[in-house]
Amino acid sequence: MQRHNLHHNGLRLSYLDSGNEGPVLIALHAHIMESATFIPLPGMLPPGWRVIALDQRGHGHSDHAPSYTRNDYIHDLEGLFDHLNLTEAVLLGNSLGGVNAYQFAARHPDKVRALIIEDIGTEIADNLDFALAWEGHFPTREALAEAIGPISAYLQDSFRETPAGWKLAFNPRAMVESGRHLAGDHLQDWTDSHCPALLLRGRDSNVTTQANVELMASQRPNTRLETLDGGHVIHVDNPSGFANAVNEFLRQLQ
Repeated sequence: MQRHNLHHNGLRLSYLDSGNEGPVLIALHAHIMESATFIPLPGMLPPGWRVIALDQRGHGHSDHAPSYTRNDYIHDLEGLFDHLNLTEAVLLGNSLGGVNAYQFAARHPDKVRALIIEDIGTEIADNLDFALAWEGHFPTREALAEAIGPISAYLQDSFRETPAGWKLAFNPRAMVESGRHLAGDHLQDWTDSHCPALLLRGRDSNVTTQANVELMASQRPNTRLETLDGGHVIHVDNPSGFANAVNEFLRQLQ
């Protein structure tokens, strides 16, 4: 995976690209994570797939932004498609990335060959206020990890060492703002696209419920639901199960 940048609407957006000329899969991370979480993904997929993982605005190596509205995220994806001259791609999204994926598909059905939605629903009530305790610099990497708590294992890619100490790549207050814009009922966006979709739920997720995702799958034709061992970030918790489910789905597209 090689790192590249694009400039769109005054922001520098960073992305990882596995290269080659095969079909394209764009991977979109969750809030407070970044594209590096998908570095193993090309090795999980059938040969020939080109994986592009975007650091979404305010995350990873992309610029912090003045706003984090739903339109902002969708416009960034439009900019990525334009920059890479893509006519279509499969979109894979975890959490925030999942909503961004299916909202983009609702607006640009001609550009989305298929959707893979990882552990997120259509009724979002995210409150990221807990991240405010992570503001500022910490004297050591261990002190930062301790402040974050158990989920720090998912955020190691976002740790940054600076002359002032250890901090996170993202601004916690910006994540709170982004979460507030994400909250709401997005059922119409979910049902407005009709491409093949794979909906994945982590059996131990504290973000979705089985009843919720079963209803979600029933509301949209051409949607397959699989529940896998793991929590909210299935591709980290259960990489082999995640890879098997995604590979089977992608083979059916060919």
